[in-house]
Amino acid sequence: MAVETKLHLIGNAHLDPVWLWRWQEGYAEIKATFRSALDRLNEYPDFVFTCACAAYYKWVEENAPGMFAEIKLRVAEGRWVITGGWWIQPDCNLPSGESFARHSLYGQRYFMEKFGVMARVGYNVDSFGHHGMMPQLLKLGGMDSYVFMRPGAHEKTLPHDLFWWESEDGSRVMTFRLADSYGNWASNGMEDKIRNHRAVAAASGHAFMSFYGVGNHGGGPTIHNLELIHELQERPDMDGIQLSSPNRYFSEMKQMNPDIPVIKDEMQMHAVGCYSTHSESKAANRRVEHQMLTAEKMSSLANLMRGLPYPMEALNRAWENVMFNHFHDIMGGCSIKEAFDDVRDFYGEASSIGAKAINAALQKISWSIHTMKPGVKSLSKEKDWQLWEQDDLGSPLVVFNPLSWEVEAPIVINKKVAGVTDAAGIPLPFQTVRASRTNTSDKWDTFIKGKVPAFGYQVFWVYRDKAFYVVEPTDAVRAEGCLLENSHICLELDPATGYIRRWIDKRNGGRDVLVGDGAVPIVLDESHSDTWGHGLTHYRDELGQFGGAELKVLEHGPLRATIRVTSYYGNSVLRQDISLQPDSSDVHVKVRLDWREQHKMLKLAFPVHVEQPHAVFEIPYGYIERPANGNEVPGQMWVNLSGDEPGTTDSTESTTFGLSLINNAKYGYDVQDNELRMTVVRSPIYADHFGERDEEVEFMDQGVQEFVYVLSPHSGSWQNSGVVRKAYELHNPLLQVWETYHDGDLPQISEGISISSDHVMAVAFKPAEDGNGWILRCQEIYGREVETELSMPSLNRSWRSTFGRCEIKTFFLPSLLHEPVVEVNFIEMKHTEER
Repeated sequence: MAVETKLHLIGNAHLDPVWLWRWQEGYAEIKATFRSALDRLNEYPDFVFTCACAAYYKWVEENAPGMFAEIKLRVAEGRWVITGGWWIQPDCNLPSGESFARHSLYGQRYFMEKFGVMARVGYNVDSFGHHGMMPQLLKLGGMDSYVFMRPGAHEKTLPHDLFWWESEDGSRVMTFRLADSYGNWASNGMEDKIRNHRAVAAASGHAFMSFYGVGNHGGGPTIHNLELIHELQERPDMDGIQLSSPNRYFSEMKQMNPDIPVIKDEMQMHAVGCYSTHSESKAANRRVEHQMLTAEKMSSLANLMRGLPYPMEALNRAWENVMFNHFHDIMGGCSIKEAFDDVRDFYGEASSIGAKAINAALQKISWSIHTMKPGVKSLSKEKDWQLWEQDDLGSPLVVFNPLSWEVEAPIVINKKVAGVTDAAGIPLPFQTVRASRTNTSDKWDTFIKGKVPAFGYQVFWVYRDKAFYVVEPTDAVRAEGCLLENSHICLELDPATGYIRRWIDKRNGGRDVLVGDGAVPIVLDESHSDTWGHGLTHYRDELGQFGGAELKVLEHGPLRATIRVTSYYGNSVLRQDISLQPDSSDVHVKVRLDWREQHKMLKLAFPVHVEQPHAVFEIPYGYIERPANGNEVPGQMWVNLSGDEPGTTDSTESTTFGLSLINNAKYGYDVQDNELRMTVVRSPIYADHFGERDEEVEFMDQGVQEFVYVLSPHSGSWQNSGVVRKAYELHNPLLQVWETYHDGDLPQISEGISISSDHVMAVAFKPAEDGNGWILRCQEIYGREVETELSMPSLNRSWRSTFGRCEIKTFFLPSLLHEPVVEVNFIEMKHTEER
């Protein structure tokens, strides 16, 4: 066998810290597996061990420091090889784009701090699928190669198992798909595996990798494994076999530069049911991911503006919780029931940390805003037990916007009042709406819409008794019977079913948004599916639909009109509060589902009135178009279905129409022809891999869950729909703090950032990990190259930058103003600093 066709044997131990066991058992197994690997290194001088996941190393460091010291020596020796520079082996479809950045930031910096090395090879051998922006995320995380196993050859045909993988922005990583498994559980099959892989190497004309070692519950390479390998190496017909690592393999391949294909695609699909299992943990993940970014932004602004100490240690601990919950058997919803009790605790701790940081930051800033009114000599609550208002002077409500563009959005004031003005004293229209409390007659809140600057705030003045003359909106919204209407749309509900019977877009010549009923709750049979959805591509076996609807008008307008639709199926109840606001074609739906079905799935279906449909899905830090073939696929906050208006002969911009669906908790979708479906819930058995089902099994997602979705019709391409900003606005509502009268040196309205291009957004703003400046991460969101100007007044910084298609840029803003703004990677290092 020629040198270039040799077989690299990769000794590894795939470790699931959570799956059919809880994290405490995984913790113990990691220590035992690392001890076993160290024993093998002592026993076999040529043995090389490969292991990923910074979280595992931190556990060992904390609980077995003597063994950790041994590992450090073996890493320095080069025989213990660190791969996969992420905190854990996450699900590679469901975490947000910024979450992947944090896996690199915290994982790689941990490895550099403790071992003096960073992973050069991305390593997710057990994750169920891999989104199309992975190459850029890997490159920005300091990794230029990648190893994965799923989807296998039976799930996705690739021209070659070694290839260049390219993402939308043009980033490339050399990628290897494992031919079968990341390990072996029966030693008697190992020789056949090695022979088969050796033959593949010979046929390919270049080297190949073969992974060995007991996996899933740890274990790693065994004595028998290594004895067999040494025996095979002595045979003349088995030349070219060597104990190796992924680092060595990719280094040799790049030097050899074989003729391998370039693939620009996602690596899907495996275990399609995992995108909709265990609704609670998925909803918590979405919420806490956004909360963490808000906590960082607000804490950073409070530090810059007021000197509030930044809670770095606490927020890093919270991120570790979030990243651990990204593990593929957690995020994929395929672990045992007890494991999800721990998942709830991890998200709960992270959320509590984030909430405390947000509150401290907002109140530090709001307390420094000048809100004093003439005539106020001291604070008194003589007028009202809740508000500090005196003499009809109003009470200050400070409203914050954590997003990088000005947002006009609903603000719910938790008190019934007579008038509201903005900081300039301009009276605002308002509406009295039902509160969540029922405190004698005090059961009403006040609803307004307000504009708040980017990364900034505005003070609104709330008057308990003083009313103002307000020009009512010319586009008042109304609800009557089965109709919701404003100047943009008219939406008619079916009184018997509660489905959307007719939806007219007035802006586009009175065209129909849907063809047929919309928001149809379809119940599907999934008794043929295990928890993962192994072997399946779609869920289409319809059993029935929710019906027997009851409709009730909750809000009449003029700022918000809402109709509540309650429908039934079996023992389950679906309640949808469908709302419309003035001057908008977006329909907001607040859902409360009490689900009592087993081995069934619920989808909401929307047949969009278009031809030649194109389905585009948000993926982490990007988007992808997929065929409208009915397959179950993962998506993030939004999906868009656009196409030609019926009757047109071309697909020019003027004849293109579409519908975006945005939600705050769901990840599973399918599109067949012109029908878009969102998967709301599945109820398989916990951790069921086609096992023996008896009366003792427990089913997922039984009981009440709540979430929100938004339907946004548009003309023109999806890039012109504003869907990305709308999705972030849904997930990042305006924040508020009641204040009182006090002097301060901050104005009543403030902007924290300005970005000239509307398709570049700042996602993260935080202190640099090294403590000598600030980090601002931005992304181009619509696949269009652009030059933009950015400025941050609190840092006295302005600069220009050019973004490529779907490019992510991380800017380091030094504390010293004479030092220029520079681009860094996710690890907060310049490219020349990478090791």
